[in-house]
This record gives sequence, structure tokens and C-alpha cells, in this order.
Amino acid sequence: MVEGSIIPFPAEAQVPKETAEQTKMGTEVVMVDGIPFPPQITASSSSPLSLLAHGITDIEIHFLQIKFTAIGVYLNPEDILPHLNNWKGKTGDELAQDDDFFDALITARADKFLRIVVIKEIKGSQYGVQVESAVRDRLAEADKYEDEEEAALDQVVEFFQSKYFKKDSVITFYFPATAAIAEIGFSTEGKESNCSKITVENGNVVEMLQKWYLGGSRGVSPTTISSIANSLSTHLCIPSPSP
Repeated sequence: MVEGSIIPFPAEAQVPKETAEQTKMGTEVVMVDGIPFPPQITASSSSPLSLLAHGITDIEIHFLQIKFTAIGVYLNPEDILPHLNNWKGKTGDELAQDDDFFDALITARADKFLRIVVIKEIKGSQYGVQVESAVRDRLAEADKYEDEEEAALDQVVEFFQSKYFKKDSVITFYFPATAAIAEIGFSTEGKESNCSKITVENGNVVEMLQKWYLGGSRGVSPTTISSIANSLSTHLCIPSPSP
């Protein structure tokens, strides 16, 4: 890499940093690095999903931290926890280092929603190339990269190709429990009423999209992975209500 160049969304994990200013009272928004996130989101599911975890993507150059996006992870804990019983009693630090835990989270049949807000402007084509590279590499390692996967990835790259990620633009990934698909959305400068969307229907590509953001030690945002681990560790320690 040329000295001083910037990779928009680093493939290699950086050392986690504490970045969130988290305040949540009633229905107030949660501030993630100065960016507001709603405490709940209703996707296509019947019940709202709660903001379970958050983080950022960033890179450090010459001791200067460059932040690119803020990330919110939305789940319904009641839906996800039954799939994670094997990890009851584990600390957040232990879960953050356990890729099997994150594999179980990814494969769990439960709604998952990612809300990603742009901090530093970039071209959509740059983001699309990062998605393509990360997903293709994971598919190739698993010997799952065939013509169908290539076509599905081309669809994602084309979706982002003509877009420009202004500050406060929003990217969303919705992974419904009912099907192995991903609904990807984009809205400029937070104008979510004017959101363009595509649906990715290739199950292998959908799995690797989840692994890019939720994939444990190889996830694109270590702060998000740490936040997920700490939050779910707390939930897993809460005793189940008596019948």
C-alpha cells in the first residue's frame, strides 16, 4: 500500500476502540460516535428489532484515526438467544474471540438488520468493490464461488456503482428469518423515504455478506464485534423467566 493512501473499508481488523457515546432513555435515539440511531427498527417482520450493538469502520494512518461509517446491529434477543445457549456464562471478551459463536449467530433463523451511516464521503463504486472482494474471498475459501455467486455479486456491485455516499447517507442490510435472502437499501443523506433497494437471493452470497459484518475475528468492524459479544453475553446471563 502506498504510504498515506486510504482504504475505504479495511479488510483487516484493526484494534478495537471505544467509540460510542451511548445514551438511551425511553424512546430516545442512541448516539454512536455522534450519529443518532433509533433504538428500534421495524423491518418486514411483525415485531420491532432492537439496537443490540454498534460500532464503526475506521483505519489508522500515522496515528490519525479516519472514521468511515457508524454501524447499528438490530435483533430481537428473544428470537436469537435460543440459538446461543451453548455460550451461556461466557464473558464478552470470550465471545468476541469465539468465531463459532458468531457462526451460530449468522446461521440462526432470526431477523437481523444492519443500519450503516456514512461518516466520510466516498464513491459507491469503492464500497461495492470492497463488498465484492470480501465476499468473493470468503466464498472462494469455502469452495462456494460458482457462476451463480458471481452473478449475485455483480448485482450488488452494479447497485452501488452509480451512487455517491455523502455524509449521513444510510446503507441497510436486512436478513429475514424466513428466507436466505438479503434486502439491501441505500438512501442519500439519511433521506430514507427515498430509498432504493435490491434483493440478493443467492444463499451463499447472503451468508458471506453477514460474515463481513458479523463474522467474529474477520468482521470488518472490530468495535461492532466487541459490542455484539458484550451485549449478548449480558443477555445470555439473564435467567429465563419461571413458567
